[in-house]
Amino acid sequence: MSFTMICRGSLLLLLLTGLVSADPAKRLSDERPNFIIMLMDDMGYGDLGVMGEPNRETPNLDQMARDGVLYPEFYTGAAICSPSRAAMLTGRLPVRNGFYSTNNFGHNAYTPQEIVGGISDDEILLPELLKKAGYTTALVGKWHLGHRPQYHPMDHGFDTWFGAPNCHFGPYDDKETPNIPVYRDRNMMGRYFEDFQIDRKTGESNYTRQLADEAVSFLQSQVNASAPFFLLWTPDASHAPHYASKKFLGKSRRGLYGDAMMELDHSVGRILNALRDNNMTNTLVFFSSDNGAALVDKGHGGSNGRLLCGKQTTFEGGFRVPTIAWWPGQVAPGTVSHQVGTQMDLFTTFTQLAGQPIPDDRVVDGIDLTENLRDGSITDRNVFFYRGDLLMAARVGHYKSHIWTFTTPPEELGNGTDHCPGMSIANLTTPEQINRTDTPVVIDLSRDPGEMYQLPTYTDEYQTEVNKMYKVITDHVTDMVKGRPALDWCDQAVMNWSPSGCEALNDCLTPPKSDPYRCYWPH
Repeated sequence: MSFTMICRGSLLLLLLTGLVSADPAKRLSDERPNFIIMLMDDMGYGDLGVMGEPNRETPNLDQMARDGVLYPEFYTGAAICSPSRAAMLTGRLPVRNGFYSTNNFGHNAYTPQEIVGGISDDEILLPELLKKAGYTTALVGKWHLGHRPQYHPMDHGFDTWFGAPNCHFGPYDDKETPNIPVYRDRNMMGRYFEDFQIDRKTGESNYTRQLADEAVSFLQSQVNASAPFFLLWTPDASHAPHYASKKFLGKSRRGLYGDAMMELDHSVGRILNALRDNNMTNTLVFFSSDNGAALVDKGHGGSNGRLLCGKQTTFEGGFRVPTIAWWPGQVAPGTVSHQVGTQMDLFTTFTQLAGQPIPDDRVVDGIDLTENLRDGSITDRNVFFYRGDLLMAARVGHYKSHIWTFTTPPEELGNGTDHCPGMSIANLTTPEQINRTDTPVVIDLSRDPGEMYQLPTYTDEYQTEVNKMYKVITDHVTDMVKGRPALDWCDQAVMNWSPSGCEALNDCLTPPKSDPYRCYWPH
C-alpha cells in the first residue's frame, strides 16, 4: 500500500470519527488566532506608565507593551464614546455609519438613554463577520450603540453579552429617569445603583471585578472549543463617575481615578494570565481607549500627557489614544511601531486574519495591520478628524492641517466646562468655530505632537504640505457618502423604563407619553 493511500485512509478515518472537520473553516480554526479588544473609557494618552505616567501604577499594561507592540501614533474614530465605538466595529468613519447628528453644526453627539436611534441594520459589524467565519463572539461591558431592543449587541453579531447599554450615570429616581440596566444576554439582571452598586460618596463598586470575572469565565469556557473566539471587553470605571473595588480604593497616588486605573490594569493582567495558563496564546489582543481623557474632570480624571486638549476635540488629546498589541510568537516583543493606525484598522485586520473578505459594497476606512504586526512594515495612510459631520482636520504623512478650529463653546466655558483647560494657543484653541480652509493651521506632528508650534505660512514647507492636504481632502470629500444621521432625535419615552427581563425582576417602570424632540448637543 502506498504512502498516499495510507494518508488518505487515515484522513477518512479521522473524518468519520469526528476528530477532523470536513468544513475547511473549522479545519483551520486552530490556526486562525482568537481576538480580544480591551477598550477602555476616557483613558488618556498619558495614563500608562509605559507612556510616561510618573507614578508607574500600571505594571501589567507596561509589561504587555514590553511583550508586544506599542503604538504611539494610534487614533480613535471620534473624540467621543458612541461614534468612536461605532467606527471601530464597522471599520468606517461615524459620518459614514450614521453615528452623528445634524442638529448642531460641527458638534459631537452620542447615545444617552433618551436617544431614539442606534446602529443601523445596514451596517456590517466586526462580530457579524467573525461569527460568519465560525468565531464565538462575546461582549463583556458597555455597548453604547443604542439601548432599544433592535440595537442590542446580540442582534448585531454577539453570541453573549454581560454589561450595560449606556454609561453608569446616576443614581436616578426611577420616576423622571430610570436607572441604567445591566444585561445578561437579552434580559436585564438589575440596574446600576440598585442591584449593581456604585457608592457615589466613596467610589466603591465591585463592577470592574465582575467584568473581569466574566471575561475570564468566558475564556475558560473556550479552552476545549473547536472554534476560535472574539471577546470585546469594555469596562468603564475610567469614565466619570469613577469607581473601584474596596481592594483598590485609596491605593493610588492619583486619587479615585488612579484607583480605577490600578484595578483595570490588574484586570488586564488577569485576562492575559488566563490566556497563558490555558495555552491560548494564539490570541491577538489589542488594548486601547475609546477617546482621549476627559479634561472636564479637572484633575480628577485622566491625562493626555503632552497632547493638546482632550475628549470632544479634534486635537491630538481627543483622538490619539494609548494602544498596545499583544500576540506571543507572532510579534517581536518590545516593539515600538510608528505605523499611523486607527481603531477602524481592527475591523479590517481581524476580518482578514479570520479568512473573511472585506465587504466590497461600501467604503471601509480601516487598513490591514497584519504585516505591520509581523514584520514592522509601514503603510502610508491619511487620518480624518471629524466633529459631528464636520471635517475639522486631516493628517497627511506626519503633518496635520486644521481647516476648522473649535474647542469649547462660550456658553459651556461660562458653565465651567473646558475641554482644553490651561491650554491657549493662538489661532488654534478657539472657543468659536472658525473656518480656516483658506489658510489652514499646519503642524508637524513628528516634531510637535503637542500641536504648540504652527508652520509659518510663508515657508516652502507650509505651501508643500497645504497643497498635499488640499488634494487629499478634495478627494475625500468628493467621494464621501454620508450615512443617515442616527443621533438627531430624543424621546423620554424610549429610556430604560421596561427592558426585556424586567417582568421576572418585578422592575418594569411606566414610561411617559412619547414626545420626540431634537436632541441638544452642546459640545
